Amino acid sequence: MERSKKYIESAKLVDKTKVYDAKEALGVVLSTAKAKFDETIELHIRLGVDGRNADQQVRGVVVLPEGTGKSVKVCVIAKGDKAEEAKKAGADIVGDDDIIAKIMSGSWLDFDVCITTPDMMGALGRCARILGPKGLMPNPKSGTVTMDVTKAIKDVKAGKVEYRLDKQNIIHVRIGKASFGVDRLYTNLATVMDAVIKAKPAAAKGTYIKSTYLATTMGPSVKVSYSEK
Repeated sequence: MERSKKYIESAKLVDKTKVYDAKEALGVVLSTAKAKFDETIELHIRLGVDGRNADQQVRGVVVLPEGTGKSVKVCVIAKGDKAEEAKKAGADIVGDDDIIAKIMSGSWLDFDVCITTPDMMGALGRCARILGPKGLMPNPKSGTVTMDVTKAIKDVKAGKVEYRLDKQNIIHVRIGKASFGVDRLYTNLATVMDAVIKAKPAAAKGTYIKSTYLATTMGPSVKVSYSEK
């Protein structure tokens, strides 16, 4: 794959033979953020588990203390009092069967997070093939299927992110923007790492945290020294 001139210049700032401590790694990553926009900083954690086994799945949610730096558009699918509650709590889109119909049309997904109440899951289940691949399908484990829609909305707006294994047993999480600086990003990084470590499955054997990398959206990755506590 042909790399851009900016990527090649940024790659020169990273010592690929070195494993950096977390704060130093963040400093290096920020030095590679050369785009004209405020780049997102991504954390990638390879785990020593086999996600094909149900008892070794790693998934959860965490609220980043410093937020995500991104304005999140929240869609709530609910009826009656819960719909009114969602509007008062700051949801950007609120509806029920009308929203489901728009999603089913296949041409509308104008939101970042979808929250619903348990009574709507039967109807919303028809949208799973559309929402699932986009990571937008509400799930009780991520706190997006709940009767407490106010808390769910506030958590998402405050910086709640979901983490889960991909098919290569790697977790990918956005921990903020380049404009945050090292200290704010480190606070979010430590929060995510602590959550992932606490989520270690009992069935996991051997080394749990295999490797950890940081990178900007557009830049090279930096290896980080971060082990289990």
